[in-house]
Amino acid sequence: ALPIAPAGVETPPGGPRWRSGRWFLRAERMYLLPGDSPMGYRLPLDSLVWASKDDVPYLIDVDPFAPRAPLPHRWARISHQSQIGPSPGDADTARGLPARGGLGSTAARASLADAPPGPWQSAADSIRTAVCIEPRDGKLHVFMPPLSGVADYLDLVAAVEDTAAEVGIPVIVEGYHPPSDPRLRKLEVTPDPGVIEVNVHPASSWDELSANTTIIYEEARLCRLGSEKFMLDGRHTGTGGGNHLTLGAAAAADSPILRRPDLLRSLLAYWHNHPALSFTFSGLFIGPTSQAPRVDEARNDQLYELETAFRQVPEYRDVPPWLVDRLFRNLLVDVTGNTHRTEFCIDKLYSPDSVRGRLGILELRSFEMPPHARMSLVQQLLVRALVARFWDQPYTTKLVRWDTELHDRFMLPHFVAEDLEDVRSELGQAGFPFAAEWLAPHVEFRFPVIGSIAQRGIVLELRHALEPWHVLGEEDGGAGTVRSVDSSLERLQVKLNGMVDGRHVLTCNGHTVPLHPTGTNGEYVAGIRYRAWCPPSALHPTIGIHTPLVFDLVDTWSGRSIGGCTHHVVHPGGRSYDTFPVNAYEAEGRRVARFVPFGHTPGSMRPAPATRDPDFPFTLDLRRA
Repeated sequence: ALPIAPAGVETPPGGPRWRSGRWFLRAERMYLLPGDSPMGYRLPLDSLVWASKDDVPYLIDVDPFAPRAPLPHRWARISHQSQIGPSPGDADTARGLPARGGLGSTAARASLADAPPGPWQSAADSIRTAVCIEPRDGKLHVFMPPLSGVADYLDLVAAVEDTAAEVGIPVIVEGYHPPSDPRLRKLEVTPDPGVIEVNVHPASSWDELSANTTIIYEEARLCRLGSEKFMLDGRHTGTGGGNHLTLGAAAAADSPILRRPDLLRSLLAYWHNHPALSFTFSGLFIGPTSQAPRVDEARNDQLYELETAFRQVPEYRDVPPWLVDRLFRNLLVDVTGNTHRTEFCIDKLYSPDSVRGRLGILELRSFEMPPHARMSLVQQLLVRALVARFWDQPYTTKLVRWDTELHDRFMLPHFVAEDLEDVRSELGQAGFPFAAEWLAPHVEFRFPVIGSIAQRGIVLELRHALEPWHVLGEEDGGAGTVRSVDSSLERLQVKLNGMVDGRHVLTCNGHTVPLHPTGTNGEYVAGIRYRAWCPPSALHPTIGIHTPLVFDLVDTWSGRSIGGCTHHVVHPGGRSYDTFPVNAYEAEGRRVARFVPFGHTPGSMRPAPATRDPDFPFTLDLRRA
């Protein structure tokens, strides 16, 4: 461990850039804390000599809005190090340390104290950070200390590289990240539960954005990593990881959201009035307690307060950067007040809490990882087109009160596709033509077909629909209190074409489905909500499983079922799958086995008239049928 720290601004011109000092520990040797983490995380910092609060060298991050000059070239830093380093032939060179531009030269002009401070004496100007060099797993690891300036970080990295080249030993740099700085472009790869998170550097053009996305998908494929997965029942879904889009600028002060608060107002209002944008690209877990809840899923009066905030947004362009954060920080939250778990996250826009929160970035969290790079590019292109549109013409339409219709109508793929078509049409009218076939794969991936039948000129199609999951009450999980999610409820959409109103009726498990006309002659649609399985913790645990779902197309004139189909949630033979599908073919086989294009009810049928719930008129809830 080499104690080291920047010399500071008090250093005279031409003086050393770095300084060091002895560490006086409680024991003669330094013993690391037990563990298998890198050495830098296990330093016994509590054993260092005492220093008062005024003497502790706190690290203060540079404000993102502070002016910055261009970073010096690497060769300029090396030249500077060679000027301040030891001259050839001195004691450091005799001990084998590099004489030019190396790690030994950066700390050569250190003032080393000969004795520890006396009793009750503060260790003023003490060094409390260190570079740690550790051989581990057959490689040499260099642990970078925390630094407040990116120039110091790059200076130290250059010294490490030169020293490694001098002695001919490859090294792995680890430890603290470089300070956030718009002059640096970095791509971060971070392990996350179940997925690997890749934070891509910003792009300033569509060509650059397209290249970044395509390369990421290709490199992941070469590493045998996928952006899709198959569930036990064979359903094709995303990985569960987010494909969150961020809007900002290379420099925080240039962020379009800070310069134009009306742009954020337009995006919020447009996303609210078009729920398809919230539900088409998100994951399986939606609703008030998901990772990206909508504004109207937090509180009943949230829209009233949001409209009040909209009135405070100035129409002129020169506004203070803190205005956006002050207007929307307490409105863009989930039901618990969490500012991060929301559809539009402004945690990194202009938060007063930390420097990392003032990056001028708006994060759109309602985007899950799509299975193909071009599908991801369509999402990004859609956001770019909407930003360009609202930059020229702000969106001022009044907010719609969807109420329970949000989790009724817009859980069905038919109405989501209609809403997306409205978005596409409005973009075309604004001068941004958006092809319908670009969005079609997203609808098919989000709402896959279960199966279809044709009887007497009537086509019945079943599709997966959306279902918001409820968070249950707190329970003792052994290691602490946990809150489970009730994922036992599922929903599907039934869609009929060629049906004669007044003659044909559709039933599910003997209950009449409340069909809704779509505007096309003979076309009707409805949702079926049912309990798919019984977990240990769920809402209404006394209600059993409703599957298999038996659909009957009833001809009321003859009083008989003219055909039907059966949908199984599990294998119809009762087989329980123990492993996930190994590929798309096995997943398709599992899906096909769960749909049977026959199995209607024989004999005479006189179904009762459909009853529509006033809160959820588009849905038949088998729990209350």
